Amino acid sequence: MSQASGVGELDFGHSAAAATALLEPTQIGFLSGSTDGPKVRYFTMGANEWREAEAWPPPGFTGTPYYLHADGTLSPDAPDADAAPCAFVHDPDDPVPTHGGGLLLPDPVNVGPRDQRAIEERPDVLCFTTPVLSADVEVTGPVTAVLHAATSAPGADWTAKLVDVRPDGRAMGVTDGIVRSPGDRTRHEIDLAATSQTFRAGHRIRVEIASSNFPRFDRNPAMVRADHTVFCDAARASRIILPVRAS
Repeated sequence: MSQASGVGELDFGHSAAAATALLEPTQIGFLSGSTDGPKVRYFTMGANEWREAEAWPPPGFTGTPYYLHADGTLSPDAPDADAAPCAFVHDPDDPVPTHGGGLLLPDPVNVGPRDQRAIEERPDVLCFTTPVLSADVEVTGPVTAVLHAATSAPGADWTAKLVDVRPDGRAMGVTDGIVRSPGDRTRHEIDLAATSQTFRAGHRIRVEIASSNFPRFDRNPAMVRADHTVFCDAARASRIILPVRAS
């Protein structure tokens, strides 16, 4: 993998290299007060293209809720009124390990998009996945998860991870986030920052829900071994809001 065009376990192609995109002269021009050129330049993974816009997020993208369903599916369709919750046991002495992501760690290999399948096999990680996509879905802009969930602990962390599931089964992390909440709170808004990712036809979109991502995020001192419940019914519709390009 070229260091100039790849990160983690993916190579985004020659066009991803900063030199190819002329990023350095653009940055120098910006710092020197030049107003030439676009206001925003961003790279869309999946499409593997640099794009330009006059604002961020770019116009033409609509925040679209994808709901977490009790059967493990992820869909724009609203859940049933009587849908059962999903549950797992969180043990702070055995946290979900960090496996890639947009971060800096002493291990330079454990960064960027990495295959999450080993993480998803853990009993304390819930997965919600769309059917195979029949057409490309481009997601560009801020990503937020709204989680209705409860814990038996005095407090809990709630994590969400957006994943691109490829036809060969690899589950490549795209972006993630965390929120720390007191035990009596049941609505949690998780900021997954922003991204630009084209989920290609033949791929699937997945969301992972857990209560730790260590050592990227420190362990919550209020957490003890506890039962965690994620609600998936219509009145407490847990969801991720994806900025999807309008058709």
